[in-house]
Amino acid sequence: MYFPAPCPTCHWENRAEFADSSIHDLTCSRCGARYCVLLRKHKFEVLFDLGTRALMDGYAREAVASFAASLERFLEFYVRAFVLERSAGSGREFGEVAQTFEATWKHVVSQSERQIGMFALAYLLREGQEPEFLSARALGSDFRNRVIHRGYLPTREEVEGYAAQVFELIDRLLTRLGGAASQPEVLQEREFQRHLAALPDTVIAVFEEHPGMFRARRFGGPSPASAEFPKSQLKGAASKPAKALNDARNYQQALFRQALEERGEGLKRFKGK
Repeated sequence: MYFPAPCPTCHWENRAEFADSSIHDLTCSRCGARYCVLLRKHKFEVLFDLGTRALMDGYAREAVASFAASLERFLEFYVRAFVLERSAGSGREFGEVAQTFEATWKHVVSQSERQIGMFALAYLLREGQEPEFLSARALGSDFRNRVIHRGYLPTREEVEGYAAQVFELIDRLLTRLGGAASQPEVLQEREFQRHLAALPDTVIAVFEEHPGMFRARRFGGPSPASAEFPKSQLKGAASKPAKALNDARNYQQALFRQALEERGEGLKRFKGK
C-alpha cells in the first residue's frame, strides 16, 4: 500500500510505500532530491486504515487480516502506554523503562494468547475492573479464524460488521487511555530524532500525520456517539439480550460509518481538494 509523498523541492507527488518503522527515506523520481518522510501514526492506526482501503477497493477477505492485526497491535500499544504511564514520576529514566518493556514483550511477541493475557492484567491494574470485552464473541475471534485460517470467503457486509466491532473497541479503549496514549508517541519521536541525526544536512525532513479514523486520538475525547451508548449494553446486562446485541451492532456500524465519512473528508483536506 502506498501514500502520496510530495517532494519538498519540486512538489512532484511521489508515492511511498508504508514502512514498518514509519520512517521513509525517499528520492524524488522527478528532480532526484533526497528527503525523509516521518509518519506520526502508530502501527495499529496504519493497519486499520489499510484494512479500510482494502474493503473500499473491494478486497473484503484481505481487509480482515489487516483489521485483526490492527486489534492485536493496539493491545500491545495499550500495554506499552500503561507501563510508561505507571513509570512516570518513579525516578527511572524513560528510555530505560522502554527498553525493559521491549525486552519483556519479546517473550510473548509470537504468542497472541499471552499478549491478550498481558493486556488483561494491564487493564485490570489501570481500570480496577475485569476486561469483560475480551470474550471470543466481542473480539470476533471465530469470524477472524474462519477467514484467515479456514479460507472462508466473507461478504462485504460481514467484513464491515467485523471492522465496526474492532473499531468501536479500539476507539473506546483509546478514549479511556486519555493522556497516557501520548507516552508511546514520545518513543516514536525519539526514534525519529535518532534517524534524523544520522542523515546528511542536504536531506529535507518532512513530518506528517495522515488523517486517521480514531477520533479519540485526534480530538482527545469520546465522540458524541460513544457518550450516548448505554453502558449496560456494552456489558451485555440488558434485560433483553437479543435486543441489546442488535443495538450494540447498530451502534458499532453507525460509529464506523461516521468515522469513514470523517476519514474521507480528512483525506480531501490532506490532498488539498
